Amino acid sequence: MKFMLGSIVSLGICAALAGCAAQDPQQALDQAHAEYQGIVNDPQVQRSAPKDVVRAGEALERAQRFADYLGGDEDAIHYAYLSQRYSQIARHHSEQLLNQERASRLGLERERLRQLLQEARLLDAQQGRWLDDQMLSLAAAETDRGLVVTLGDVLFKTESAELEASANRTLLKLVSFLQLNPQRKVRVEGYSDNSGDATENLLLSRARARSVSRTLTDLGIDTARIEVVGYGERFPVAENASARGRALNRRVEIVLSDEQGELGPNR
Repeated sequence: MKFMLGSIVSLGICAALAGCAAQDPQQALDQAHAEYQGIVNDPQVQRSAPKDVVRAGEALERAQRFADYLGGDEDAIHYAYLSQRYSQIARHHSEQLLNQERASRLGLERERLRQLLQEARLLDAQQGRWLDDQMLSLAAAETDRGLVVTLGDVLFKTESAELEASANRTLLKLVSFLQLNPQRKVRVEGYSDNSGDATENLLLSRARARSVSRTLTDLGIDTARIEVVGYGERFPVAENASARGRALNRRVEIVLSDEQGELGPNR
């Protein structure tokens, strides 16, 4: 029994010592300082969560003061922890605000597109076959896969699947045409150049095709009428040896079906 009691006491002492070792004031201060510097040097966080940034700084100052006093280790660790938490909260608030602003901008842009689409419908009602004429102005090319409308690399943000505002005019014409021709379907095909990693290029080509597809559905086109595929580096339309050729290869092609809704064969 004495042996068991001695073992338990020994284990308790070891655990206490281990806990004290883990509560290193200097380590806690270093971690809190690193977190604080991260938010202080981030203008977005400074703008979005100024009060949390101030709280993090005040807690860090208190932690430093306690660390300078004999016997103040526990308080130093406590305030260092508080500083870290305020820094993390500030960053979280900043990310929340950034996401809200991004969602707000997207909502406004979609509403603007819907209004433009409504105007296009009214114009078509007044001018008969105006939209068919507009389709001819989209630089569509007749191929063995059907009529193809190409969105070039300049209509996307650099190395991103996000569409530039300049792509809206083309997509609005396409949406108007599809709404007046409900039997037609489309295949949205994404392509890339051969720069960088082939797998990443394939993923970006798919993401860009999906981005175009989402815009079409946001503007009222049924998802059942849209196919999406990414080909990555395959099927270049120009040599990848020049910057101009690579730019031509980074594209999204929208293949239109015939009047019966039959799409040409996949590549």
